[in-house]
Amino acid sequence: MHEMSICEGILQVLEAESQTKNFKVVKKVFVEIGPLSGVEVEALRFSFDVVMKGSLADTAVLEVIETDAKAWCMNCNEPVIIKQRFDDCPQCGSAQIQVTSGEELAIKELEVD
Repeated sequence: MHEMSICEGILQVLEAESQTKNFKVVKKVFVEIGPLSGVEVEALRFSFDVVMKGSLADTAVLEVIETDAKAWCMNCNEPVIIKQRFDDCPQCGSAQIQVTSGEELAIKELEVD
């Protein structure tokens, strides 16, 4: 389960930021996750609670912001929303699309004390 290592990375970021920004407690962590990131959201939620135990984010809530996967259709010459990486264009059916977003996994915001 790579979601556990993702949460360990999040904790490292929180600890580093607490040193530079002088906060002691993390209340909420807002994480943006794209559908093409390969992250299982429920596994991430479970792992978050386990990894944050006993840390500055012990009681923190994980807020997940799920984004759309977008691609550029070379046939339509415009952006489209896709569900999976190898989807055809939902407008014209062309397989000639280039993924432009949906792979993101980023901490977007923290609520701290």
